[in-house]
Amino acid sequence: MPITATAISLNVPDPQASAEFLSRHVGYTVAMQADGFISLAAPDDAPTGTPNVIFLKTGLETFKPAHRAGSAGDGLLLAFVVDDVDGIFRAVRDAGAQVVTEPETEPWGERYFQIEDPNGIIVQFVEWV
Repeated sequence: MPITATAISLNVPDPQASAEFLSRHVGYTVAMQADGFISLAAPDDAPTGTPNVIFLKTGLETFKPAHRAGSAGDGLLLAFVVDDVDGIFRAVRDAGAQVVTEPETEPWGERYFQIEDPNGIIVQFVEWV
């Protein structure tokens, strides 16, 4: 199966707010948008295969399957592996991101921190140390 691209699609109450947040703090750019829909392209310097992120307004009539049209926030982590988690932490904190978990290191070598977007999506940055 030759997959040519990958995207993550998330239902949120305010797609514009999430798109602006991911653009400002991670470097994604708007590839296309329409009423209730914003598709973001991965940053130019991202590794091949980094998924695009799509934000859909919760409750769109065109969403299928309809029984799964709720908000994406519950239990979801949008995680990015990076080389300098502490440097990125300082940059996004200083840029005004809402930090929900300060940098910490798990016993198995995962150092991470988390920020929260305006729609409650948790964005996690991870470095393996």
